[in-house]
Amino acid sequence: MHARRWHGHAIKVASLAGCTALALSLTGTAAQADSRDPARQTLGANDGWGSYGSGTTGGSAADAAHVYTVTTWAQFKAALAAGGSAPKIIKVKGTIDAVFEGCDAFAAPGYDFDAYLKKYAPETWGLDKDLSGEPADSPEGLRRASADNQDKAIKASVPANTTIIGVGKNAGFKGASLQIKGVDNVIVRNLTFESPLDCFPQWDPTDTSTGAWNSEYDTAVVYGSTHVWMDHNTFTDGSHPDSAAPTYFGTLYQQHDGELDIVRGSNYVTVSWNVFADHDKTLMIGNSDSESTAVGDRGKLKVTLHHNLFRNLVERAPRVRFGQVDSYNNHFVAGQDYVYSYGIGKESQLVAEHNAFTLPSGISPAKILKKWMDAPVTAADNYVNGKAVDLIAVHNAEIPDETLRSGAGWTPTLRTKVDPAKAVPGIVDHRAGAGRIC
Repeated sequence: MHARRWHGHAIKVASLAGCTALALSLTGTAAQADSRDPARQTLGANDGWGSYGSGTTGGSAADAAHVYTVTTWAQFKAALAAGGSAPKIIKVKGTIDAVFEGCDAFAAPGYDFDAYLKKYAPETWGLDKDLSGEPADSPEGLRRASADNQDKAIKASVPANTTIIGVGKNAGFKGASLQIKGVDNVIVRNLTFESPLDCFPQWDPTDTSTGAWNSEYDTAVVYGSTHVWMDHNTFTDGSHPDSAAPTYFGTLYQQHDGELDIVRGSNYVTVSWNVFADHDKTLMIGNSDSESTAVGDRGKLKVTLHHNLFRNLVERAPRVRFGQVDSYNNHFVAGQDYVYSYGIGKESQLVAEHNAFTLPSGISPAKILKKWMDAPVTAADNYVNGKAVDLIAVHNAEIPDETLRSGAGWTPTLRTKVDPAKAVPGIVDHRAGAGRIC
């Protein structure tokens, strides 16, 4: 193993990968790897929308000079920047903390949270005017400057033709926001992501009748990108669950955004064998109903979700706009705060089949589907607490004001093995998530 340096940071060219030793032989400038090496694996044929067309190969063709092992946030960002869009493999060893210095490191000079609370308390500021007009030297202006500092520090842009993979069973990121933006051909596997904590949420007095705290930073966002495979990762709020968050102005001090968002014309994405746990607004496909956004979203946002575990979530698993989304063989385990799993949004064409749902006593299967706007949906062969349930029929019977139309208008063909819905909990619960690709 040898090291290269970029901007003073050592990045080691790896000799080990994931769970098996990497065997490299050089032919010209290309390195051919042992096919058993998870870092060299590509998305299989017919494995969801990510396999469509050219498929998703990530950095599997990387030569030896573009294979890195990283253990710090600085090394990771340097590895992403090195070599442009040439195929690369980045192996993450251990847990990398993007906010290891703490929130105070991002605070702009003069920022004071107590002053912010005093200035914008509803009893003095009111609830009819937002904070957008506040000057730079105001508490809100200083909050904006602090938020800009955090934004620059915790976001990491992933280039095309890249594989990012965890080494072993305990690799991942804490407090990072992975940006897969405007690129093609990316693989992210075997990583545990603890959701980034927004150090400086914004108070919006005009959001709902009582005001609300709004946060930034999705754990991972696929934005205007194509051919992306997210596989065997674990997404969680970790040591900062919403249940432990304080309230200010009588409202939850929300410091989390989404765990995974797929937006702005992204296309051909497969999300497989992941765990999404202990979160509120989890997974959004299509981020807006506006016509300006629709221009770029119509005919795109083709996403497959299979063999994922959605555990103790509140909503958005996923919420869908515009896209042809195929969701099969997933297990949904609800907690008492459960609101819904599938959000049916503008011009969506969701197919939800062969899934399993485990609901606690007192929560009706009618809540599994949520109608945001009129759009057709296919929901066949789904099991709730071990019994077959027609999700559309039970929803329409119990919530007639949100009647759903059956029949998404298309039939998924890009599937590998489809497991019986009754067997899904036993299969998915034992095989999904980081540390289980060996």
